[in-house]
Amino acid sequence: MIFIIVSAILVLDRVSKILVSKYLTLNNSVPLINGIFHISLVHNRGAAFGLLRNQLPLFILTSLVAVILIWRSLRADKHNKVYTIALSLILAGALGNLIDRVFYGYVIDFLDFRIWPVFNVADSAITVGAVILGWSIIFNKNAS
Repeated sequence: MIFIIVSAILVLDRVSKILVSKYLTLNNSVPLINGIFHISLVHNRGAAFGLLRNQLPLFILTSLVAVILIWRSLRADKHNKVYTIALSLILAGALGNLIDRVFYGYVIDFLDFRIWPVFNVADSAITVGAVILGWSIIFNKNAS
């Protein structure tokens, strides 16, 4: 299950970033629902919301540590399915953005809801995984 989730998210993330980079120029936008949802190519050189801009070595190092710790946690013990799915989503997202940082020096973002900073599939996987993980820890006695 871990391999399937991580692979599916990584493929979706990579393909979407490649397509957006191929068909849009930097900082340009295509409205899909005018004023509500656009595809906008942004190169994010910071962390979430563009924080800590231009700290590439720090982002690569922390991403690598996170990937290793998550992988070790997933491989170490048998967890319940919800916990495994949550960590797999977070792992996939971390890997997707790490690939961008290593090969480009920035993260390719493109999902633009106009009321929120532009993000990508990997960011979405991390967020969904974190919400599921939090929910699982709070509401399930056997979260891990």
